[in-house]
Amino acid sequence: MLEKVVIANRGEIALRILRACKELGIKTVAAHSISDRDLIHVRLADESVCIGPDMVSESYLNIPAVISAAEVSDAVAIHPGYGFLAENANFAEQVEKSGFIFIGPNADTIRLMGDKVSAIDAMQAAGVPCVPGSGGPLGEDPQENLAIARNIGYPVIIKAAGGGGRGMRVVHSEAALTNAVAMTKAEASASFNNSTVYMEKFLENPRHIEIQVLADGQGNAIHLAERDCSLQRRHQKVVEEAPAPGITVEQRQKIGKRCVDACIKMNYRGAGTFEFLYENGEFYFIEMNTRIQVEHPITEMITGVDLVKEQLRIAAGEKLRYQQSDIKITGHAIECRINAEDPYNFTPSPGKISIFHAPGGPGVRVDSHVYSSYTVPPHYDSLIGKLIAHGEDRATAIARMRNALDEIIVEGIKTNIQLHQDIMRDGNFIQGGVNIHYLEEKLNL
Repeated sequence: MLEKVVIANRGEIALRILRACKELGIKTVAAHSISDRDLIHVRLADESVCIGPDMVSESYLNIPAVISAAEVSDAVAIHPGYGFLAENANFAEQVEKSGFIFIGPNADTIRLMGDKVSAIDAMQAAGVPCVPGSGGPLGEDPQENLAIARNIGYPVIIKAAGGGGRGMRVVHSEAALTNAVAMTKAEASASFNNSTVYMEKFLENPRHIEIQVLADGQGNAIHLAERDCSLQRRHQKVVEEAPAPGITVEQRQKIGKRCVDACIKMNYRGAGTFEFLYENGEFYFIEMNTRIQVEHPITEMITGVDLVKEQLRIAAGEKLRYQQSDIKITGHAIECRINAEDPYNFTPSPGKISIFHAPGGPGVRVDSHVYSSYTVPPHYDSLIGKLIAHGEDRATAIARMRNALDEIIVEGIKTNIQLHQDIMRDGNFIQGGVNIHYLEEKLNL
């Protein structure tokens, strides 16, 4: 097992990683910015190293500083969590070249999946269903791009190869296509330093379904069922649940096996998530996240598998401890992302939390780093915690989530708790199976 791990992240995921390390007897080093010195995981870690000022470019995105934290603490591995450097192939490569273990896939895999065009090519080669599209990057010839769009059929969507929810434009007519391609290329270049864009069929009313996988890079891989992440606003997930309403056992086995086969084909190592659009009973691959997901707890709740501990075991060179037949789904789980923001206009609300009270009761889990008198800094993502509710069925999970949302107390700043309370009492959500546009339509965004 790994002897000492640098936690190269902050907030709830850093605390989550620390807890997993402690259960496995792994010593921890908290790499933190100046304003994060009072985070819970920093206080609980065996060691801590300040890696820079509050600006992420000078701390959590500062590759030399993060690697130096491993060097000065004599650690053997670095866990990137999610966000920041988690899917940065250059970081993974430098970690390995510096003699440390990167807890995640190798750099080549991250690079392959990080470019949406190469990712789609890899998935098509592995037999994973993809959205009908351009089959590669769009060129400079407007007539050629128009011909591609005609072949796909309108509406189409132009996407940046860099991904991440930015650099997307829906086009409904030939008249708008050329300008949309040019604007998306410009945005992609500014956001990702990569102007490559591609085209796909725009699905009108899809759901967002994702498959969790674990693979050891030694020829063994499994899937841990699916999650429904369709409740989104501006391509950002708000509520997730597992398993997805309306997905049959046969559908789960079929798409899960294709994801597992793809992992084995590309010698994938670690935890990962295949994301799909789902419409009319069909799955269409959109991207793969080569890291732990924000919503991983709901998969843990329905399968009993600790995904972070499995990441650590795999990084230590252990073979996957599970076979597909070992994975059983028990009940239903829902996660609500609690953000420090206005519940309806989503304006960030940093500041001091005067009172924090976590809910409890059967099936309720709280993943959060905040506490009374904690100050939410303005420099980072607004996520301050996640409420997870598990029950023997979906109705019970919803009822427990309602209770948890009514019990939680966060005073001193604004949060989106009221939005979650409204969602848990929304008739269409209760019925199940809403599409990715539902929340924005509900909120008139």
